[in-house]
Amino acid sequence: MEDDGRLSRTITFDAAGPPPPVLSYPIGTPGTPWSDEEKALWRQRAEVAHRSYEADVVTRVRSLSDDFEVSQYGELYGKYPLLAVKTKGWDTSKPYVLVTGGVHGYETSGIKGALMFLETRARDYADMFNILVLPCVSPWGYESIQRWTPHTVDPNRAWGPLAAVSCDEAKAAMALLESLGVAAWKCHLDLHETTNTDATEFTPARCARDGIPFEADLIPDGFYLVSNSDAPATEWSAAIIAAVRKVTHIAPPDEDGNICDEPVTQEGVVQIPFAKVGICAGVVSAEFATTTEVYPDSAKTDAEECNRAQVAAISGALDHIAAL
Repeated sequence: MEDDGRLSRTITFDAAGPPPPVLSYPIGTPGTPWSDEEKALWRQRAEVAHRSYEADVVTRVRSLSDDFEVSQYGELYGKYPLLAVKTKGWDTSKPYVLVTGGVHGYETSGIKGALMFLETRARDYADMFNILVLPCVSPWGYESIQRWTPHTVDPNRAWGPLAAVSCDEAKAAMALLESLGVAAWKCHLDLHETTNTDATEFTPARCARDGIPFEADLIPDGFYLVSNSDAPATEWSAAIIAAVRKVTHIAPPDEDGNICDEPVTQEGVVQIPFAKVGICAGVVSAEFATTTEVYPDSAKTDAEECNRAQVAAISGALDHIAAL
């Protein structure tokens, strides 16, 4: 399977098999939440560039300027320009669509899937929709292959009021969205993936940071959606799953009928309350909103197929809305 720069830092086992158990984390005292000193130690350990945001993302986004409106909506940590891509000729009579990638910067297919959609399919929908794409919300996380921000904040638990105090990545994106003055967004797709490093690095780090016992999660093998329990949009979700199935496999539930400890409400779909959790997919309260998830470490897929699955998810979502 293509490594694609996403796993080289932490994966030392057969990617086709289950992650080994993690008994401890090298920072902190078990049962005691991290102090500022321990958070600083984590950042020193984490802040290593394993790939280039400039080469992999910025250059590709800037190359789209002939066909789209490309703008910079901020800068993070004195070195990362935050870029937005809009279809041209926004018209208030057309529905507004938001696509976000790289909220968790290490989740490569979220970013590359957003870029692939812009390069291959977005123009097909420009006459029907006003589309805004934020390809990489967390560029520091992309370069360092990290889930958190440098301040040990999970950027997909910090949207809405929580962003005001905790997450520069979310604050910058929210300021851009507010500046656009869109009264109602029709659709928001937030592109994510799950990797074996969730079990070997990121979940152990979170448990150590919060001073709680580590419990291993069963990583779903395949594509699935996390939908909003307050606005489930079941037919729309089914249309996305049907489109993605043509590209890659759909995650089955575990023996208890769950995916990531949440009950499966329909094939490949679980539901959580977006606003309560503070995830990105709930930031604009769109009529249709979801988080996508793929598993690039599966023996049944590879990095490129996961990127294409993200494109299929966006296309399937927009095709369904266009047919309403």
